[in-house]
Amino acid sequence: MAERFSDQDFVEMVVKAIVNHPNDVKTDRTVDERGVLITLHINPEDMGYVIGREGQTARALRTLLRIVGAKNNARVNLKIFEPEGSRGPRVRSAANPSEELEEIKL
Repeated sequence: MAERFSDQDFVEMVVKAIVNHPNDVKTDRTVDERGVLITLHINPEDMGYVIGREGQTARALRTLLRIVGAKNNARVNLKIFEPEGSRGPRVRSAANPSEELEEIKL
């Protein structure tokens, strides 16, 4: 069985509390010269809950995770794994169709 760390457990606990599919939440923890990287794998349907409006939830989670890391003298970063094709459809702006494509925000 893999060794568990407090930063990894913290991420899983918080994310499982806010998603609709808590059994699909998994984390991978890697350590290199730049610090600790926690990669979060979730159900694609829960991506909006974890990222939040304009990324506020993900930003808050990363801030809290840095505090947990600082307590353990480690630099901890969070990467949210995005499976291929999980982004919503892109549409052209009605005002200027030649404008760059933008994502539909739900």
